[in-house]
Amino acid sequence: MQKIPLTVNGAKQLKEELAHLKSVVRPEVIAAIAEARSHGDLSENAEYDAAKERQAFIEGRIAECERKLAHAHIIDPAEIHAEGKVVFGATVLLEDCDTEEKITYQIVGEDEADIKLGKISVGSPLARGLIGKEEGDIAEISAPKGMKEYEIIEVKYI
Repeated sequence: MQKIPLTVNGAKQLKEELAHLKSVVRPEVIAAIAEARSHGDLSENAEYDAAKERQAFIEGRIAECERKLAHAHIIDPAEIHAEGKVVFGATVLLEDCDTEEKITYQIVGEDEADIKLGKISVGSPLARGLIGKEEGDIAEISAPKGMKEYEIIEVKYI
């Protein structure tokens, strides 16, 4: 199986989610199933059906988290020495060549991506266009509104 890239923070968040699912959510679902069972006839028990459906979802998410952690390639951006190149885990300060607007993104794994927090997935078009470039380079990115150009102002490994 292919390795799944994660930053140290991403791996920590996934481990915390897994622990929460196993120690809090799973017991709650088991209790909900037991409560619904106590109401009698299971064939017409909507509470039971909903609880079983939630249990299936939770068990699926637990399995997915365990699989991702088992195949994780954990990368600490602070230990990267890529000599100014944009790589996984790097934090990049960009300037839109049209608007001169500056924006900062960190390139992270798919599960960690959150545009509101300035974290973009390594598989996103923007990240793919930036990978391998250096400070001062112009990256041409295909966007829904057409081609966009960004100048790479600074690359940090934090």
